[in-house]
Amino acid sequence: MAVDYIVIVVYLAGMLAMGWWGMRRAKSKSEFLVAGRRLGPAMYSGTMAAIVLGGASTIGGVGLGYQYGFSGAWMVVTIGLGLLALSVFFSARIARLKVYTVSEMLDLRYGGRAGVISGVVMWAYTLMLAVTSTIAYATIFDVLFDVNRTLAIILGGSIVVAYSTLGGMWSITLTDMVQFVVKTIGVLLLLLPIAVVKAGGFSEMKAQLPTEYFDPLGIGGETIFTYVLIYTFGMLIGQDIWQRVFTAGSDRTAKWGGTIAGTYCLVYAVAGAVIGTAAKVLYPNLSSPDDAFATIVKDELPMGVRGLVLAAALAAVMSTSSGALIACATVANNDIWSRLRGALRKPQDGEHDEVKGNRAFILAMGVLVVVIAIALNNVVEALTVAYNLLVGGLLVPILGGLLWKRGTAHGALAAVAVGGLTVVGLMAGYGVLANEPIYYGLLASLVVYVAVSLATRPTDEAILAAWRERLAGRSPESPSEPPVPAPQ
Repeated sequence: MAVDYIVIVVYLAGMLAMGWWGMRRAKSKSEFLVAGRRLGPAMYSGTMAAIVLGGASTIGGVGLGYQYGFSGAWMVVTIGLGLLALSVFFSARIARLKVYTVSEMLDLRYGGRAGVISGVVMWAYTLMLAVTSTIAYATIFDVLFDVNRTLAIILGGSIVVAYSTLGGMWSITLTDMVQFVVKTIGVLLLLLPIAVVKAGGFSEMKAQLPTEYFDPLGIGGETIFTYVLIYTFGMLIGQDIWQRVFTAGSDRTAKWGGTIAGTYCLVYAVAGAVIGTAAKVLYPNLSSPDDAFATIVKDELPMGVRGLVLAAALAAVMSTSSGALIACATVANNDIWSRLRGALRKPQDGEHDEVKGNRAFILAMGVLVVVIAIALNNVVEALTVAYNLLVGGLLVPILGGLLWKRGTAHGALAAVAVGGLTVVGLMAGYGVLANEPIYYGLLASLVVYVAVSLATRPTDEAILAAWRERLAGRSPESPSEPPVPAPQ
C-alpha cells in the first residue's frame, strides 16, 4: 500500500496548497463567498459536477448497483435531472439576482419578511448535508489507513475545514476542479472498465445475475418517484447548489455549464450502477451493499491505481462536504447572525470585516459539523431528514416566487411553516425513511401557499417592480448603475 499512501498524501497536500492559494485571492465578500461571480464555462461545469456528486453518489451509487443492478442508477440520475432542470429553466435568472443566499432571494421577492424562517430551515439542511459527507470519511480512511472512525472524521474534516476557511469559494472552486479530474479518471476511466473486465464482461454478468438486475425500472416506480421528489426538486432549491450558480461569470455560463455538468451526472450514474453490478458478480455475499465500492477497489485494482481510485472517492466526499460547509456558514452568517447583529449593533460600532466574519463562521460551522459527525451514526436517516425539510418546507415558496406573481409573503411563510411541521410530524409517525412525509408535506405546503396567497393582499407593486429589475440583471454591488438588459 506504500504507493497508494503516497498518492493519497500528495492529493491531500495539494488540497491544502489550493486553500493557501485561494486565500490570496479572496479579498472581498464577493470573492470569498462566490469567487467574484466570474467563473468561466469549463471551471463552472467541473465544480458544479463535483459538488453534486459526493460520497452518496459514488459509494452509495455503487451500493445501489450492487443491490438492484442497472436500476440502481436512478438516485444519481434524478440528481442529474434536477441539475439539468435548474440550469435550463432557472439558472440564468438566479445568477442575475446577484445575491448570496436563497433567503435573500425570498426577501427580494416577498418584501423582506420571508428570509429568517427560510434561513433557519436552509441552515439545518446544509448542516446535515455537511455532516453526512463528513461521516463518509470514516469509510475511506478505514480502507486506507485502518484508523478508527473518530480519528478518520477528524482527519478528513480538518483538511476540508482548513482549505475552506483559508480561501472560501476560491479555494473550494480550485480544489473541486482537481477533484472533478480525479473522479473522472479514477471512477470513469479506471474503475469502470476494470470492474467490468474482472467480472467477465457484460455477457458473464448477465449469466451470473437474475434478469431483474438488468431491468431499468427494477428498483421500483415508487422509489424512483420518491427520488424525483427529494433529489430532483432538492437540486432546484438547495443553498449549496445556488451558491455555485452565483459564481457563474454570465447567464450563458450558468445555463450551458450547468447543462454539461448535469449530463456528466447521468454518465456517472450509469457508471456507478455498472460497477456495483460487477461487484455483485465478484462478491455476491457482502454484508452491506455500501461495502461494494471499497471491496472492489481494495481487492481488484493494482497498486497505484488503487490509490488513485480511493483518492477519487475521497474527492467526491470532500467536494460535497466543502460545498455544504460554505453554504451552511454563509446562511448562518448572512441570514441569521447578520440580522441579529444588525438589530443589536449600536450606531457608533465600526464597519464589519465581511471576509473575516465569514471565515470565522466557516471555522465554527466546520467544528460543529465534525462534532455532530462523530456523535451521529445513521447517514441515510440524517440525509433523509435534511432533504425532507428542504423540499417539504422551501420548494413551494421558492418556485412559487419565481413562477407565480400572485404569491405573497404570508403565503410563503405559511408554506414554510406548514410544510416543515408536516414533514417533521409525519417522520415521527411513519418513520424517518418513509415516503409519506415528503408526499404529504409537499402537498400541504402547496395548498397552504396558494390558499393564503389568494386570501391576502397581493405583493406591493413596488416590491415586484424591484424584483423584476433584479431579474433583469441589476447588480446590488453597484445600485447606481442603470439596469442591464436581459440577454435574448
